[in-house]
Amino acid sequence: MPRIRKAVIPVAGLGTRFLPATKAIPKEMLTVVDRPVVQHVVDEARAAGIEHFVFVTGRNKGPIEDHFDMAYELEATLRERGKTKEYEALMAALPGAGATSFTRQQAPLGLGHAIWCARDIVGDEPFAVILPDMLSRGCMSQMLEAHERHGGNIIAVEEVPPEETHKYGVVAIGRDFGRSFEIAGMVEKPPQGEAPSNFIISGRYILEPAIFDILSDQESGAGGEIQLTDAMKRLAAERPFFGMRYEGVTYDTGSKLGFLVANLAYGLEDPDLGPQLRAEIGRILNA
Repeated sequence: MPRIRKAVIPVAGLGTRFLPATKAIPKEMLTVVDRPVVQHVVDEARAAGIEHFVFVTGRNKGPIEDHFDMAYELEATLRERGKTKEYEALMAALPGAGATSFTRQQAPLGLGHAIWCARDIVGDEPFAVILPDMLSRGCMSQMLEAHERHGGNIIAVEEVPPEETHKYGVVAIGRDFGRSFEIAGMVEKPPQGEAPSNFIISGRYILEPAIFDILSDQESGAGGEIQLTDAMKRLAAERPFFGMRYEGVTYDTGSKLGFLVANLAYGLEDPDLGPQLRAEIGRILNA
């Protein structure tokens, strides 16, 4: 079974839901507690064993590239002032030399198009796709385990109330293996009451390189964009797809509410910050 070494992270979005905050700052650089959202997803993938990160960027996304590079003046200042803890934390978050690649998606043509832009860097090997808006700690490790069991293509799924399925991409369940199952079909935002299940696609994928050939001639779908789900449906006619039930909590930082909840959840878990934050929340609620 080929090992998954590379992850594609699409970061070219405009972040319109967070304007005016994202007018000059990429939405992926907004912080959850003490690190950017994009750092959280890279940390998750590195912990799972991913070695190379391919960022699909756009205009005004330079701060993301700078974030994953050396910062000589800052590092020297931290050393000179004896801020060892801060310096070590900074260096621990830095990927190794040659472990990041950046390619441009010149026009906002959809997630499928963004993935296609990474084709030459990924090459002829299976790879992961991580949507940076979705914080799902441990999800990539679970996906790599599922890939070792099944091979093929893996989609992380989560269960939602049936009345909410019309908001998401939904999968149909074939043979069930417990933690995972064969995907018998996919539909993007089905009409209310017509979803094939209540398991939604949740922003983590492992895909075979054949997806690139399909994306190269994929027609535009919903919103006039090249949809990854449409391409996956075509690939599923030829290659197996499996759903992996993610065991954990996902925070959608692409929405204002999800972003605030993620900050609260991560902040409350911090051993130093948590007790103080809990006290402040109580004070606000009782005011």
